[in-house]
Amino acid sequence: MQTNSRYSNLGVKDVLAALSQIGLPLYLAKADIRQRYRRSILGPWWITISTGVMIACIGLIFGALFKSPMHEFLPFLSAGLIIWGYISSAVMDGTSVLISAEAIIKQLPIPVFSHIIRMVGRNLIVFFHNLLIFPIVCLCVQKGINWNILYFIPGIVVLTLNLLWISLLLAIVCTRFRDMSQIVSSLLQIAFYITPIIWMPSLLPARTSVMLLDPNPFYHLLAIVREPLLGMAPTFTNWLVSIGLFFTGSLFSILLFNKYKARISYWL
Repeated sequence: MQTNSRYSNLGVKDVLAALSQIGLPLYLAKADIRQRYRRSILGPWWITISTGVMIACIGLIFGALFKSPMHEFLPFLSAGLIIWGYISSAVMDGTSVLISAEAIIKQLPIPVFSHIIRMVGRNLIVFFHNLLIFPIVCLCVQKGINWNILYFIPGIVVLTLNLLWISLLLAIVCTRFRDMSQIVSSLLQIAFYITPIIWMPSLLPARTSVMLLDPNPFYHLLAIVREPLLGMAPTFTNWLVSIGLFFTGSLFSILLFNKYKARISYWL
């Protein structure tokens, strides 16, 4: 009983310790970006350029295929791909974040959750680099903005908070079961196609739209960030699902972290 009580709150203490010194993982996140592109002239802007080229190619092909007006489809597509890039990169990096930090975890007394913050922070920096494509697209199609864009701020905060618990959960599971990362990769590919990223929800019949979109958490997480960029307010359902997902997912992840935090270094 003493042993169980000793380890019962290890996960909570680790998360609180990481948040109390959040400057360290955020600094390391910026250092990761600089290190990755240390001898590159354009640095992380290469990612932005490649994302822009992909948006242009997919936009021209699928816009013509779906016969969608370009002034509506291109902003929709660019916002969707940029946000999805942030989500998918953070999720996939989450499957290997602790494995990549094995040496640090075994040698330095840094909170485990700091590695999660570092990884999500790194992807958030790349996201804001890529986001600069969106106003360029809006200028090209002459699409304006309105006050609904202010919803973007709480939207990106809620999305990032959700990515933190998702990454923590996947980090624990994938550290113990290494094959899980391949399963996550396959599930992300499926989620990409059933989430309105390269196709617009208006193309679906009303009943199919309700059945496909309402149970899809990725759709709601995407909507609370994309809708403000497109000049619309996210629906109450979008906020309810996204915030509810954060509270329930965080609780489950913390409980799992409490239980297995002491074993992570043995799994590495």
